[in-house]
Amino acid sequence: MASSSERHAASEVYALDRLEMRAQLSPQRFTTLSSELAAKIKRISVKEGERFEAGQPLVEFDCSLQAAQLSKARAQLSATKNTWQGNKRLADLNAIGKVELRNSEAEMMKARADVRFLEVTLQKCRLNAPYDGRVAEQKAREQQFVQAGQPLLEIFDDSALELEFIAPSRWLVWLKPGHRFEVLIEDTKKTYPAKLLRIAARADPVSQSIKAVGVIDGNYPELIAGMSGRILLAPKRQD
Repeated sequence: MASSSERHAASEVYALDRLEMRAQLSPQRFTTLSSELAAKIKRISVKEGERFEAGQPLVEFDCSLQAAQLSKARAQLSATKNTWQGNKRLADLNAIGKVELRNSEAEMMKARADVRFLEVTLQKCRLNAPYDGRVAEQKAREQQFVQAGQPLLEIFDDSALELEFIAPSRWLVWLKPGHRFEVLIEDTKKTYPAKLLRIAARADPVSQSIKAVGVIDGNYPELIAGMSGRILLAPKRQD
């Protein structure tokens, strides 16, 4: 017959296993898109809550000044290239020295670098979506002048919604990535299939628990990030 201390320990284990494991839906990928240059916003093609596809232009800046600077830089490159080619022919005839030839070549390389710099700058005049997703929050408006590094859009990928919850660490003997379970989402009052994605590398020694992350197994349009619910995961009995 089990002693009173053993019965007490068993009741504590059972109570811990019965603890309600709550979880909140969160996107696997999310980020804040920021401006990479100081410019006026010409157009924002998406609004809060709207969907977009990877590669789709989201924000376009007014870069007419940078375009004019690029045209000027290309003209300067053409001029320095002509000077260098002329000096090279003169050098072949020993009409000019090597120093003058090298200086003209350096001027051409500098002009080429200026063109490349402005070409890269113009590429940043359009902000494209890094992946399929939705807009969570719009932080800037059209015709607004923004500085480099200023946040513009908060976006997230809702193609796979994660569930983070706390489980007893002793479940690690059977709770492995890929394990299937269900989650009851209170906002929809429906139960959805899910599977365990990963487990934290370290358990909490005080609470004897560990953080686990699951993912909704399937595509359910009614589910959105921020919804919460209860994990339906029964402990396995060990012999």
